[in-house]
Amino acid sequence: MTFKEKVTNLLEEGLLENPSLFLVDLSISESYKITVTLDGDNGVTLQDCIDVSRMIENNLDREEQDFSLEVASAGVSTPLKLVRQYKKNIGRTLKVKTATETIEAKLEAASEEGIMLSWTAREPKKIGKGKETVEHKREIPYSEIKEAIVIIIFN
Repeated sequence: MTFKEKVTNLLEEGLLENPSLFLVDLSISESYKITVTLDGDNGVTLQDCIDVSRMIENNLDREEQDFSLEVASAGVSTPLKLVRQYKKNIGRTLKVKTATETIEAKLEAASEEGIMLSWTAREPKKIGKGKETVEHKREIPYSEIKEAIVIIIFN
């Protein structure tokens, strides 16, 4: 079993103990720096990170392979990667970049295929002068999303 397989198995065991947590990213550098990024349906606490870190660290032998370990939660500015992340952020405002445009809109729904966004915009009236508020809704498949970030709005 390779070092990465060992770490992956330990990580899966650790996440089984807390099903609301899920893996966003796992990387192991050539110098054996293990970086684990977690997210959770109800957020990620410091204790969650400590528990997962201990699960991995206590079951690896530093005599066999020296390593460093970092377990962190996906930060607010971290782009969304998984369908599960989109689903937990329904109702929030996202900044979504596609190949042709950037849209800042409310996430209305998330399915296995894509997301539904809604937003309002001031646009010129079709007849007469002035502007009117127009409601927009748009489905975007995940394959077209280059980056999606949750926007935190402070009032």
